[in-house]
Amino acid sequence: MIEKRQFYIGGAWVNPVEPRDLEVINPATEQPVAVISLGGAVDVDRAVAAARDAFPSWAETGVDERAALLEKIIEIYERRAPEMDEAIRLEMGAPVTFAREQQTPSGTGHLQSTLEALRAHEFERPSPRGGSLLRDEPIGICGLITPWNWPINQIVAKVAPALAAGCTLVLKPSEIAPLSGLLFAEIVHEAGCPKGVFNLVNGEGPGVGTAMSAHPGIDMMSFTGSTRAGIAVSQSAAITVKRVALELGGKSPNLLFADADLESAIRFSIESCFSNSGQSCDAPTRLFVQREVYDEVLELAARIASGIAVGDPAEEGDHIGPVISELQFERIQGHIDRGVADGARLLAGGPGKPEGFETGYFVRPTVFADVTNQMSIARNEIFGPVLVIIPFDTEDEAIEMANDTPYGLAAYLQTGNPERALRVARKLRAGSIYINGESPDWDVPFGGYKQSGNGREYGQFGLEDFLELKAITG
Repeated sequence: MIEKRQFYIGGAWVNPVEPRDLEVINPATEQPVAVISLGGAVDVDRAVAAARDAFPSWAETGVDERAALLEKIIEIYERRAPEMDEAIRLEMGAPVTFAREQQTPSGTGHLQSTLEALRAHEFERPSPRGGSLLRDEPIGICGLITPWNWPINQIVAKVAPALAAGCTLVLKPSEIAPLSGLLFAEIVHEAGCPKGVFNLVNGEGPGVGTAMSAHPGIDMMSFTGSTRAGIAVSQSAAITVKRVALELGGKSPNLLFADADLESAIRFSIESCFSNSGQSCDAPTRLFVQREVYDEVLELAARIASGIAVGDPAEEGDHIGPVISELQFERIQGHIDRGVADGARLLAGGPGKPEGFETGYFVRPTVFADVTNQMSIARNEIFGPVLVIIPFDTEDEAIEMANDTPYGLAAYLQTGNPERALRVARKLRAGSIYINGESPDWDVPFGGYKQSGNGREYGQFGLEDFLELKAITG
């Protein structure tokens, strides 16, 4: 049993004011692997006080000093990467190969792209017509709340630009998957981060999260999670009129036109939807297929989906693992049952666990056909390995249905026509558009339209979220 009851405040590991133990459950075994303590408002007060004490001196540091800290963090992070792989496997059930090749490297990607952005950023510059000086300054003390599905990815995507901007911060990682965040705190400490610049308090959203969002000593909240929780953060933060950056849910469309390479397009569509056990906010979960190739696509989808393996996260391989918790498992089962009840046709998977997996929160990779865009499984974010397939006739109809969602985090399209690709991409209401299986680098902005949030993360764009713009005239 790993014991991690302390918080990182003011450059030291400290005990919570009122300890409340919480077991961290390995979703593959349903057994506890660690115990942490849940904090409260008093712990948040201590962390905010440490951040406020450290802010004046850290805000005045130069680019070279901040860059040196990021460089040291990168060096230690890469050395301790195997520990990060193991932490992510234990806390969220990520298969060891996936953790090593996708989850852990995302931290390095964000650190490096932020370092590049920091070195390139012009913190002082003349106004467009001259006569004034424009100056970017750190916004202040930042509260960062991160999710369990890509734990270190979202931690580093927020912490790195906050540090680069000259902010000090309080981080609340997911209490369900806290081990990667606690390990990152060790890395930051080992890198020699000044006392109080980086602080970590574990806790639940209604407790620590609410205390952070409403805290008068916090100048900005950056939150990644569900749309429901993002609304709660915004409401609590409104009392003190602090800046709020949100990266929320998604129900991303994937438009497949008849002129696409169907075999590769379907393989990409299914593997991308099921990757990370379907627990990615930008997963392409609604597949719209041009009707003239609809039947052929269904045959391909059934065959390819049947080849998606579910396996033990401790074993090497390309299989997917469990979902994060019993609660999430039951929610996904409810969505699958609702899809069947609403008349959607099962092409693969369905209710229950895969054969041979009585223990663990494993879900059968599931594909529904003959879905309408108004069915529950097409409207709601399921956050599991569930794909819905919807036919369309015309390009305009496909765009209309793709945009008919309260979300707008990402959209995908598959076509052999470059002119159509760009034409359709311009009309899709989402923050990121991926054409024919392409994926961006770490310096491309990430964030959503509509109820998928506001603000942008990654690289230069993430750095700008943590800066205030001052005009000096005269």
